[in-house]
Amino acid sequence: MMQRQFECHTGGPGLYDLTDQIAPWVRQFGDGLLTLLVQHTSASLLIQENADPDVQTDLQAFFNRLVPPADDPRMSYLSHTLEGPDDMPAHIKAAILPVSLSIPVAAGQLQLGTWQGIYLVEHRRRPHRRRVAAHFNADR
Repeated sequence: MMQRQFECHTGGPGLYDLTDQIAPWVRQFGDGLLTLLVQHTSASLLIQENADPDVQTDLQAFFNRLVPPADDPRMSYLSHTLEGPDDMPAHIKAAILPVSLSIPVAAGQLQLGTWQGIYLVEHRRRPHRRRVAAHFNADR
């Protein structure tokens, strides 16, 4: 099967490493291109450093400073606030960050750099069950 869905249970804002879920699935394939799509409008996907957790902390701090919650006075222009102060900012972050990724695969191995991992970025405060659609396109 060349398509699959992966699930990620989140516990609030943060970067959730999906690499260990995805890598075994692509091992059955040869060369090609893996495409991933997060199926939500308030989460994102990133390829990011997997060695130093301070990178993830700093990224979260930066995006929270860039797009604060709707109850922050700087965000008083927002009108979509019925789903909580984190909802519209989550949509904005998902509009800024990628929601899909393309990753080359060679001999069944993700062609990620030494310190790279695949992450789902949760932008909402409460826990969610996120789905990521995966499609592998084999080289012919």
